[in-house]
Amino acid sequence: MPVYAYKGVTAQGRSTRGHIDAESLRGARTRLRRDGIFLTELVEGARDPGAHSAAAPRAALRLPRLQRISALDLALATRQASTLLGAGIPLVSALRALTEQVENPRLKSVLAQVRDRVNEGASLADALAGTGAFSDLYVSMVRAGEAGGALEQVLERLADYLENQVRMRNKVGSILIYPTVMFLFACVVVGALVTVVLPQITELLVSLNQPLPFYTRWIIGLSHFARAWWWAVLLLAAGLAAITRALIQTEAGRARYDRIKLHLPLVGRMVRLLAIARFSRTLSTLLAGGLPITRALETAGQVAANRVLSRAIDASRLSITEGASVAQPLRASGEFPPLVTHMIEVGEQSGELEAMLAKVADTYDEQVETTVTRVTALLEPLLILIMVGIVMVIILATLVPLLQITSSLG
Repeated sequence: MPVYAYKGVTAQGRSTRGHIDAESLRGARTRLRRDGIFLTELVEGARDPGAHSAAAPRAALRLPRLQRISALDLALATRQASTLLGAGIPLVSALRALTEQVENPRLKSVLAQVRDRVNEGASLADALAGTGAFSDLYVSMVRAGEAGGALEQVLERLADYLENQVRMRNKVGSILIYPTVMFLFACVVVGALVTVVLPQITELLVSLNQPLPFYTRWIIGLSHFARAWWWAVLLLAAGLAAITRALIQTEAGRARYDRIKLHLPLVGRMVRLLAIARFSRTLSTLLAGGLPITRALETAGQVAANRVLSRAIDASRLSITEGASVAQPLRASGEFPPLVTHMIEVGEQSGELEAMLAKVADTYDEQVETTVTRVTALLEPLLILIMVGIVMVIILATLVPLLQITSSLG
């Protein structure tokens, strides 16, 4: 259903503006007139009313279908839906209130579609799945909540899960900002030295017609190559990136890529911890939402986003269908730390698997943050040393010959 932005005046004479979803412009006008709003302007999409026509191409890029739904927006909407249902508001009315409440145009449009389908008799899970905007985890949880009559509790758990994912992503992102900026700054400095400063000094050295050390000749050759063939290097890098991406999209290539990531120095441990934390948190959330363990393991294996770990999780799922435990195949794979398999085994034996998985997720979330902090603390001085080393090599390669020539002339 289209979303319209409006601008008008209320019956009390106050200016107002906002968004409304309706089948057509005429339907939007009718609804707003019924609400006591006298329109001065009404436009389709997320563009603000009264915007200048020259801004139309720019505004078109902000249409709802081109907007992405962030995890934070989805978490807030899920929390609000749980609150509305907990207050005893019927589902359709809650969806209507939620549609008017959210600010993200894409999410507003999606929720309007969900509300209409539910109003036509579809289940909430089927309506969510029909939009294509919600993950399999989200839809499965909602379906289980509807089947068990605990939709409010399931939505609350989903909101907790999404908020936790956003919080973890923000922590890791904020830690990585400084080394990323340092790396980019180092690339700019070295690029300026090689392409701007070094050629000027090179002309002076060549004009003196004196023999130059081998390392100076190498630096001069590197400068000439960078200035003449920079476009070829960019094309080669883009080509290699495209080939690598195509290989990763194949099943065998993705599995090999994920295995390499797990065994990289420093980064490999962080990748493993992050994948296990995501798997544990997802499985705990799904089990708490009432999903069967086989279905929960299938979804959690996909969320882990690592083919190597997903295969071990699939083996565990098959093991359960044959009457075995969850922990044994995970332990046999050798990809899960003993702490994880031991806590899962204890959870199975005590009947508190959800709680144990939540503890594993909390533990590994903390370890991910600690590991990222340590790696960042190591990268910062390392990047500085690399940049200083490159600058020193360039300076020595140019100043030493100048000093030698000057002393010989003296």
